[in-house]
Amino acid sequence: MKLAVISDIHSNVYALEEVIKDINNRSIDLTVCVGDLVGYCPFPNEVINLIRKKNILTIMGNYDDAVGNIRIACGCDYPDPRDAENAAISLSWSIENTSEENRKYLRELPKEMKLTFGEKEVAFVHGSPRRINEYLKENSEEAKEVMEYFIEDILVCGHTHKPYYKMYGDKMIVNAGSVGKSKTGNPNANYVIMDISEDEVTVETVDVSYDFEKTAKAIEEAGLPKEFAEIIRTGRA
Repeated sequence: MKLAVISDIHSNVYALEEVIKDINNRSIDLTVCVGDLVGYCPFPNEVINLIRKKNILTIMGNYDDAVGNIRIACGCDYPDPRDAENAAISLSWSIENTSEENRKYLRELPKEMKLTFGEKEVAFVHGSPRRINEYLKENSEEAKEVMEYFIEDILVCGHTHKPYYKMYGDKMIVNAGSVGKSKTGNPNANYVIMDISEDEVTVETVDVSYDFEKTAKAIEEAGLPKEFAEIIRTGRA
């Protein structure tokens, strides 16, 4: 079974379109999205509509929860006051510019999903099994703590915008990276492909080029914070 796992699209429809084209050119059996369809970029409805059109299995991210339920904060971790101010601007803009039908779709998304492939049980979450907005960064103490009590075989998450995979004993954690707002130092979109068989699980990180300048200019034209456009151009938070 070959799975494509995408995450953290953040209203970047140009990146999503190219990632879907890339997935379609591979022998993929199932595509799963682990959340954060919206926020930061100016195409929330276009992203949601495309995800729905392609019938992609999707779980809720913290930003989906905030927009769908019209919350006052996105659940992101921004210690810098300027970043927190920009996050508030983004959330307000996203709520106002996401249709009621699509907000309903976001708030009805499941917060986790568990699937079985052969003898492998896979749990999909956005942040962690503990909290939708917990960062399980590579080699972090939080990831170690979670994997100590994790009972399935593979944990798939997003939220950090940096793809990786790591073994904890006989358990695996896979982070799907970010389609729409990379933080790898590379502006390309990224996602992961998991090949699950009875004997082994292999994980491949895929970089996909797209017209990131088109997205950056759209952010600026929408009146969103210029810092968001710079992140799109550089792949640096």
